[in-house]
Amino acid sequence: MPELPEVELVRRALEPVLTGARFDDVVLRRKNLRIPFPRRFAARLVGQTVTALTRRAKYLLATLSSGETLLVHLGMTGGFRVEHARITGGYRSEEATDDEKHDHVVFTMSSGAVVTFNDARRFGLMDLIGRDQLDTHAVVGRLGPEPLSAAFDAAALARACHKKAVPLKVALLDQRVVAGVGNIYASEALWLARLSPKRKASTITTPTGRPRPSAARLAEAVVEVLDAAIAGTGPRFRVYDREGGPCLHQDCDGTIKRIVQAARSTFYCPKCQT
Repeated sequence: MPELPEVELVRRALEPVLTGARFDDVVLRRKNLRIPFPRRFAARLVGQTVTALTRRAKYLLATLSSGETLLVHLGMTGGFRVEHARITGGYRSEEATDDEKHDHVVFTMSSGAVVTFNDARRFGLMDLIGRDQLDTHAVVGRLGPEPLSAAFDAAALARACHKKAVPLKVALLDQRVVAGVGNIYASEALWLARLSPKRKASTITTPTGRPRPSAARLAEAVVEVLDAAIAGTGPRFRVYDREGGPCLHQDCDGTIKRIVQAARSTFYCPKCQT
């Protein structure tokens, strides 16, 4: 499933052809994705201009001239194909397909671009949120701080983990703790911070909820792994999906182990992650 870095790359790919452009036509090739499309979905989009394209956690948010917001989640296999007189590109998930039978939504924009949403498993979703309703939306309104914003730091992480008895890895997957961090980058950040995914989340805080040094290391590691993934710098994974491989910390001769937490695979080094 695309995580925050991948969704941010989608946003950057779509921004030049969506922002400032008007929806000239919207074609729905089915009645639903993960959930049904909103009432009069196509009619509410046609004629509206995208005034801004932003991201909140793993969601794309297109602000419309009508005051509504188009919310998009890619699900597991969703991706966009952009066809234009001058450019062809977009984003494809690793499981995306070229099979046109999975082209479910087609946006024709005044910019000259045709933007097609392809989703083989149909776990993606599209919704329209009314003016001033983002903060109370059932999903977006409950999200924690954006990890790449000034709102996220060691203090914010400590406050969110204070008195949490769940494992630290499980806490990182809680979107109310930090928005957009998924299974892959939670493992990567914990490895970089040298913190065990099995330790209780509350151990990174003092009894009064102030951040311990471990909270500072983890907050910095979350930002570092997400920034690197977006920039495409460094190895793709240093611990994720490397079970049985050597730990890549230069001063560690440990071996990467895989465990299951909250029904998700966790990869870590038992020797240096404590």
